[in-house]
Amino acid sequence: MTDQKKFILAIDHGTSGIKAAVVSVDGRVLDYEYEKTPIHFLPGGGAEQNPDDWWSALLTACSRLITNGAVSVSDIVAIAVSSTFSTTVAVDKNGNHLMNALTWMDSRGAPYVKKMVEGFPSVDGYGIFRIMKWIPKTGGGPTLSGKDDIAHVLLVKNEYPDVYKKTHMFLPSKDYLNLKLTGKFAASLDSMQLFWVSDIRDIHNIRYDEKLIQLLDIDKNKLPPMQASTDILGSVREDVANQIGIPSDVKVVLCSPDHQTACIGSGAVDDFAGHLYIGTSSWIQAVIPFKKTDVFHSIASFPTAIPGKYQSINEQDMAGGCLSHLFDNLLFYDNALKGERSVDPYQHIDAVAGSVPAGCDKLIFQPWLNGERTPVDDTTLRGGFFNMSKTTTQDHMIRAVMEGVAYNTRWSLKYVERFIKQELTPINFIGGGAQSDVWCQILADVLNREIRQVENPRQANARGAAFIASVGLGYITFDDIAGLTRYRRTYRPNPENRKIYDELYDVFIQLYKRNKSLYRRLNA
Repeated sequence: MTDQKKFILAIDHGTSGIKAAVVSVDGRVLDYEYEKTPIHFLPGGGAEQNPDDWWSALLTACSRLITNGAVSVSDIVAIAVSSTFSTTVAVDKNGNHLMNALTWMDSRGAPYVKKMVEGFPSVDGYGIFRIMKWIPKTGGGPTLSGKDDIAHVLLVKNEYPDVYKKTHMFLPSKDYLNLKLTGKFAASLDSMQLFWVSDIRDIHNIRYDEKLIQLLDIDKNKLPPMQASTDILGSVREDVANQIGIPSDVKVVLCSPDHQTACIGSGAVDDFAGHLYIGTSSWIQAVIPFKKTDVFHSIASFPTAIPGKYQSINEQDMAGGCLSHLFDNLLFYDNALKGERSVDPYQHIDAVAGSVPAGCDKLIFQPWLNGERTPVDDTTLRGGFFNMSKTTTQDHMIRAVMEGVAYNTRWSLKYVERFIKQELTPINFIGGGAQSDVWCQILADVLNREIRQVENPRQANARGAAFIASVGLGYITFDDIAGLTRYRRTYRPNPENRKIYDELYDVFIQLYKRNKSLYRRLNA
C-alpha cells in the first residue's frame, strides 16, 4: 500500500439505480449518493431501460457526491464502474444508443437462442452436438432463458433489423458507461462472457472465437475490443469532468460487471472462498482455479478480474426483489398508503420477521416471480405463497419471503458445492439483504453454514470496483483484499431450527417438481 489517502469514484450501477461512492484505495467507503432509474416491463418478457436515464443518474449522483466534500477532488485518482451483468446496449459509431437497453431480465431473445442450440439428440432443450461446440471453449453456452447478451443481440438482429444494421457495437452496460466517460469503445474480458463468443480455456489469453461467431451468424465487427479489468481505458472527458466537478486527468479503469466486483468487494478472493449476494437478484459463488461446467444446473467457470482465477457463476432471478414486490404491490399497493408511509419498510423487517417463529407456521414462499436461472433454467416458473391459513398475517408473509429466498439459495448451494467438490463455509454475505440480522440468521439456519456479515454490505460492488481500480493503479494487489475486508458479525446455525427448516426445504423442492408442468402450461 503506497498511499491510503487517494480515492476512487466508484459507480455501482444496479437494476434500480446508480450509486456513486467515494472509496479509499484500501476499501473504506467515505460517502455515497443514490439516484433511482426506471425499468420498463413489456409483453412477452421484455425488460428495458433507457441509457439516457442511467447517464443522467450517474451525473446527478456523482456531482451531488462531489459537492458533499467528503474528500478533496485533487485526491480522486480514478473512476471505476460496476454494472449489471448481461445488460446490452446497441450504439452507433458516435456512441449514441439506438434503442433502449435490454436488461438481464429481458427474455424475448429465447426463441432465437433455442433455434441456435436445438438438435438431436437433445438434453433439456440442447442438441448435444450443438452445445458441445460451446462448452469446451466458453465453459457454458447460450441459456434457453434468453437473458444473456447474445440473446439480446439475436433479438435485435431478428426483430429490429434496421437497428442491427446501424449498430457500430453492442456493449455491456458497464462498457457503455465507460464509453460515455471516455469516448472510447472497449469491453473487459469478463463483461463479454455472456455473448458466448470468447475462448476462455487459457485464462491468460482470452480471445474471440471465429467459429462461434460464425455459428451464431453475427457480425464480428460489432463486438468491442477486449482488455483486462485492471487496464486504464483513458482519462475522463473534459466536459464530463466539469459536469461532475473533478479534474480531467482522473483515470477511467475498465473494471468488471456486478458479479465480479461483488466477489472482489466481498473479500472472498482466495481459492474456494465463497460469497452470497442478495440484492434484486441473488447468487452464491466461489473463486476457483479451474474451468468447469455444470450445464444441467447453469453453473460455469467464468473469468474474474483476478489474473489466473475463475469464478463459479450462477444467478437466481429474484431475491430481495421479492420483498420489494411484496411491499409495493401487495402490502402497500394503494398510492395513498405509499404517500403516508414515511419510513423505509426495510428498516423494520428485522423487528417484524423476528416476531414470527422459524418456519412461519409452515407458510412457504416460492420466489420465482420472473422464472428462474439456477439451478433450473425455466422462464415459466412463478412465485407465490403456499399453505396460507386464516391465521396468516403480513408479518408471516414478510418472514416467509426471506425464508423462501433462503430455501432457493440452499437449492443452488447444493450444486455449487458439488461443482467445487467441497463445503462452502464460511460464506461472506453482501448486498442489501445482508443488512438484515434476521436474514443472516435465517440463512445460517437454512443453509447450515456459517455466515459472515460483511461490514457495509450494500457498498460491496462499489468497494469491489474501487479495489479493481486500486490494483490497476498499483496501490494494492489482489492478495491484499482478504486482509482489508471487515466483518460486522458472524452467524452460526441454530440447531433448534434444523428440523423445521429441513422439512420445509423438502416441501419447497417438491412444490417445484410437482408443479413445473403446470407453470409451463400456464406461462409458456
